[in-house]
Amino acid sequence: MSTVDMVAEPSVPAADRGATRISERVVAKLAAQAAREALGDDAEQHATAVVRRSPDPSGAGGLASVQLEVELGYPCNIGARCRQVRRQVERRIRELAGMETTDVVVAVERLRSAHLTADRNGSGRVR
Repeated sequence: MSTVDMVAEPSVPAADRGATRISERVVAKLAAQAAREALGDDAEQHATAVVRRSPDPSGAGGLASVQLEVELGYPCNIGARCRQVRRQVERRIRELAGMETTDVVVAVERLRSAHLTADRNGSGRVR
């Protein structure tokens, strides 16, 4: 008898074994990673998420809302960059967590510029 013959089939069907609960912390990490994918690795971001409904046993039907704070390079089209982040977050949360997003709020926390130099008094004005 081989070890393959000794493997027992589960006695409980997969749909009846339970459900995977995806925590808000995991969704927030997925959102932050998606924002990094959209903006590039050097951009800073912070995400929070609220899981409204976890996916059902089939892996579908989950619902979450996400809030992101991002840093953007400037000058740029701020609205287009925020839309790009929103779309990427929606897509990746759907792909990786099986959840739809009710809303993805992107707040620009800081603008970063290559032209920004801290002057002598530290005000950091663009010259």
